[in-house]
Amino acid sequence: MSRTAGTTRDSRTPGTAPGAGLPGTTPDPVTPDAAAPGSRTALRVCPLCEATCGLTLTIEGTRVTGARGDREDVFSKGFLCPKGASFGAADGDPDRLRTPLVREDGVLREATWEEAFDAVAAGLRAVVDRYGPHAVGIVLGNPNVHTMAGALYPGVLLSALGTRSVFTASTVDQMPKHVSSGLLFGDANAIPVPDLDRTDHLLVIGANPLESNGSLCTAPDFPGRLKALRARGGRLTVIDPRRTRTARLADRHVAVRPGTDALLLAAMAHVLLEEKLADPGDLTPHLQGVDELADALADFTPEAAAEACDVPADTIRELARELAAAPTAAVYGRIGSCTVPHGTLASWLVDVLNILTGNLDRPGGALFPLAATDRTPRPAGPGHGFALGRWHSRVSRHPEAKGELPLSALAEEIDTATPEGTPVRAVVAVAANPVLSAPDGDRLDKALDALDFMVSVDPYLNETSRHAHVVLPPPPPSQSAHHDFAFNTLAVRNQVRYNRPAVPLEPGRMAETEILARLVLAATGRHGADPSAVDTMVVDSTLAKAVRDTHGPVHGRDPRELAAALGGETGPERRLDLMLRLGPYGDGFGARPDGLTLDRLLAEPHGIDLGPLRSRLPQPLKTRSGRIELLPAPIADDLPRLRDALRERPAALVLVGRRHLRSNNSWMHNVPALTGGSNRCTLHIHPEDAARLGLADGAAVRVKGAGGEVTAPAEVTDAVRRGVVSLPHGWGHDRPGTRMSHAALDPGVNVNQLLDGSLLDPLSGTAVLNGVPVELAPAETGV
Repeated sequence: MSRTAGTTRDSRTPGTAPGAGLPGTTPDPVTPDAAAPGSRTALRVCPLCEATCGLTLTIEGTRVTGARGDREDVFSKGFLCPKGASFGAADGDPDRLRTPLVREDGVLREATWEEAFDAVAAGLRAVVDRYGPHAVGIVLGNPNVHTMAGALYPGVLLSALGTRSVFTASTVDQMPKHVSSGLLFGDANAIPVPDLDRTDHLLVIGANPLESNGSLCTAPDFPGRLKALRARGGRLTVIDPRRTRTARLADRHVAVRPGTDALLLAAMAHVLLEEKLADPGDLTPHLQGVDELADALADFTPEAAAEACDVPADTIRELARELAAAPTAAVYGRIGSCTVPHGTLASWLVDVLNILTGNLDRPGGALFPLAATDRTPRPAGPGHGFALGRWHSRVSRHPEAKGELPLSALAEEIDTATPEGTPVRAVVAVAANPVLSAPDGDRLDKALDALDFMVSVDPYLNETSRHAHVVLPPPPPSQSAHHDFAFNTLAVRNQVRYNRPAVPLEPGRMAETEILARLVLAATGRHGADPSAVDTMVVDSTLAKAVRDTHGPVHGRDPRELAAALGGETGPERRLDLMLRLGPYGDGFGARPDGLTLDRLLAEPHGIDLGPLRSRLPQPLKTRSGRIELLPAPIADDLPRLRDALRERPAALVLVGRRHLRSNNSWMHNVPALTGGSNRCTLHIHPEDAARLGLADGAAVRVKGAGGEVTAPAEVTDAVRRGVVSLPHGWGHDRPGTRMSHAALDPGVNVNQLLDGSLLDPLSGTAVLNGVPVELAPAETGV
């Protein structure tokens, strides 16, 4: 648990910043900035993407005026991308809401926090008391995993309220990986990540980490890590229908037909088995179903898959042979291979390839991270496994996955009556903008307007929060504490960092942790109680379980004594200290004197390096068999659908999404420094397709899909393969009633309006966003 060699203890003096970040919390250690008289600096992990880079903020008064990479950060070592450099602009955006809004006579007006929570309690309890908890829909957006509040409180809300109407951004993103991991390993959160710094061969499918900075693979300076891979003689292969920045860096780029990722991966697995190249090695004792897997993939020969994938059979065989021949290798797939008709099968096959080549759970392959706030590893053995479809959505009978229903089904769950069950009558949206992120935003727009009650926790009045009866705005990131609970479970190196607020909480604002704690109380009939009661409840229940755990570090001890020993100045800090102490590196409340605590972490402001990823099997396995179940029944049952895809005729033109380095979904289009230039909402189209359809570069094009149509300017480029067009997601800021002035100047179009929400990966409920058929025509002639 030593810090990275070469770093030194920070000399900042605690308490030199005025005021407090959270009530009763000392702001982060700061120091005068020699380059700017009168200013000071503070450390902060960037919350604007999954890379979690360490920043050094320059602060004048209470305003962040600059950001640079923290060279002493144990993980990012000074790396910075344009989003991090624009932290101050995003933090100080004048369009951020500063006070709650409450709807009165159809109009949102500024209100006090007391008025706002009175309205929340009255509105939500009226729905629960009349219709039951399932009539309250909880919608959680992507930013929740970037904040402490989003990690610590939504689970408490769901548990206390008892609703099954849960919808999150996962089902327009990574849910297939959770489902495949659950089925393979018994734990939906046991996601192996590529060991980027030690691998000899990296195969990337459906991911563009030079633009996204990585996803389900937390790695500051992903570009530098890929360049280092090649510099040490390693090989990078990218499979993507677009020649992305990542593809341009690669040794080999394979322009697969969108939506056929699972077919290509299945054919590669077939080659490994057919040519006796499969060698699981040390994994063999942990595997179940190898022979059944060979039979299940028998039909997916390279020759059978070649036409559907538009990848030559010889190329498929070469990809498999190169993977098998590499000293170490890792296959990494992301959103392009998740948000397709066979997203769960593609995610499953990514790990099947890692397993068959013996690269799962070994250095240089794909390993399971161990975060500081994970539970203390328990003895290996069979677990409860992972189940799908424990309940179903009311209208279309979609099965739940990981406790969630498809975000695509939210609109119909609100606006459609059925003989059984009650429609969703109230919505709690936390950092969510599904009008832009879910298919058919127009239908959802209308449905939200018809709700009995809606509360939105959001810093902006955006396309979704404008429908709310109450808007509760959290403070900007500089005024919040920060720890990456989720991303450390996906990090390419084990480490831990924590920042107290960089500047004090502005008068009239409320900490996001307190907002969500009060929301829990209001929704569960305890409005008016001290919000600290929520943290106390969690601490008490966690310790009560911990002292009963015969394998845990505090078995048999007095939970009251343990609670009294917790450090931290706030409830969230006490909960963090609790998780650190009970975690795999923790002190176990004195059982391991050199172990991790909050106090020790506070003494290391650049973080603590916990070392490279290590082999961990069989400990992470929670399947009923206690082994990796290579061919679980839901996967086997879905393979006939993939076989049918071998014979499907492709559409003439299909749509894929894209990401820009200076954006993150719909978050950042209101920050001038992050828009313009190449970050524009244009339709990428291949020159041959443009010529065939009579579309000129820069001309307006009407794009029509099953859910509607949009008009966007054409950008003719050979960066997309023939038969493929691309629109970025997160745009469409042209709806009335929002307060995002810069985004409205260049609103773009909502690509998800081209979808009607009917296309889903059946195992995970994830929307099909890539490889969907579209029609194009010059805007003036119509479609």
